[in-house]
Amino acid sequence: MNSFRTAFASAFISLSSILLPAATSPAANRPASSSGSGAAAVRIENEARRTLYLASFEQHVMRSYAQSKLVTADLAPDVYREALVGFYNLQQRGVISPSQHVLTIIDFNRSSRLKRLWVIDLREQRLLFHSLVAHGKNTGEEFATAFSNREGSEMSSLGFYVTGHTYTGKHGLSLKLKGVDPGYNTNAATRAVVVHGADYVSEDFVREHGRLGRSQGCPALPSNESSDIIRAIYGGSVVYAHAPRGVAYQSNWLQLDPALLAFARSQGIDSHG
Repeated sequence: MNSFRTAFASAFISLSSILLPAATSPAANRPASSSGSGAAAVRIENEARRTLYLASFEQHVMRSYAQSKLVTADLAPDVYREALVGFYNLQQRGVISPSQHVLTIIDFNRSSRLKRLWVIDLREQRLLFHSLVAHGKNTGEEFATAFSNREGSEMSSLGFYVTGHTYTGKHGLSLKLKGVDPGYNTNAATRAVVVHGADYVSEDFVREHGRLGRSQGCPALPSNESSDIIRAIYGGSVVYAHAPRGVAYQSNWLQLDPALLAFARSQGIDSHG
């Protein structure tokens, strides 16, 4: 059964790329905004070259999704692909190091009763952690429905982050986040949106209350897992908080062509530097 699900998921990714070859989101090839933040507009003019890069990328998505056993961990394949597009865009722009290989995905489309955070080693194609994660108290009850970048909102923020340094605070070992998605999460530092452990993030809390506990906007983790996860992702890795269905999210980090360039370079198939 698992092999069937893996094959089905892989076929889904491949079919998606055929039906929507330029994007997994309406914003994927949208020109960069005039604010100047985010990924710059890039287009691969040579169609043969672009076709080669796209085919290689889609094959990589399928292969890595299957080898990382993400289907059995219930990560939606389209969310994984979208996160990879953003990851390689961040590499293309030099926001993260070319040697960086850890990607964290939070899928706010899922109930807070379910594990909806995945930490993936892209180099080893291995799932490192699959965990519960809280959303902000004003973001919703069981489900996350409202998001904000505003200070004092006590809401979660969507989009791409880069992890910073660790520190020890009132929640123990904690991790600073830098929001790099203009309009969505760039106030993360001033809002003190950080990764930390919390007692209200547990299966026991879910059984008692019917949902996970909520934070002031931080992606809070189970206390017994938070330190290990923080040590695995600190220091320049990527965190992607995926929007639930029905919530608008358009990001310049989801442009496909710059992601293809960075991917091709990482795989040694970019002959144009």
